[in-house]
Amino acid sequence: MILPIVGLGNPVLRRKADPIDRDYPNLKELIADMFETMYAADGVGLAAPQIDKSIRVVVIGFRPYDEKTDTYGDVSEEHTLINPEILERKGEMRYFNEGCLSVPDIHEDVLRPDTIVIRYFDADFNEHTEQIDGMFARVAQHEIDHLDGIVFTDRLSPLRKTMIKRKLNNVISGKVHTAYRMKASKR
Repeated sequence: MILPIVGLGNPVLRRKADPIDRDYPNLKELIADMFETMYAADGVGLAAPQIDKSIRVVVIGFRPYDEKTDTYGDVSEEHTLINPEILERKGEMRYFNEGCLSVPDIHEDVLRPDTIVIRYFDADFNEHTEQIDGMFARVAQHEIDHLDGIVFTDRLSPLRKTMIKRKLNNVISGKVHTAYRMKASKR
């Protein structure tokens, strides 16, 4: 089921999400709904707070894009991260242009390390500790930020935030148009 995505301004995006255990009700269904919602909105990552659930669950999925046909191919990589923790940030710090389904129409360069070590549980509640890099590491950091009440625009310089203030206010007030359903702010 495709769920509405919570926009910037909703308090759930500013709360630290709660860890869950393997007995969380309908977890497999929730994860499937999160993937379906993410793909329907053309996203590559989605955190549970973005669907108004303050729990520590993230889904990440990549579909290759074909510029010639302007279409996406089949999913090539999917990850479910439950109760993820970043244990170590390493590697080179790099800027990369990020966007967010909860902050539509805004894309900005964000500085993050290109490699991290994370610990998490998968959808079957098997524990993993691994070093990840590249796009997976970038998206994981962005989504884990959501679990900690951080939105990517929080990582911008004060000057840059001032420059996009009107756009941010439009998102907060719901004055944005998306190809996916958004849930109104609960200010």
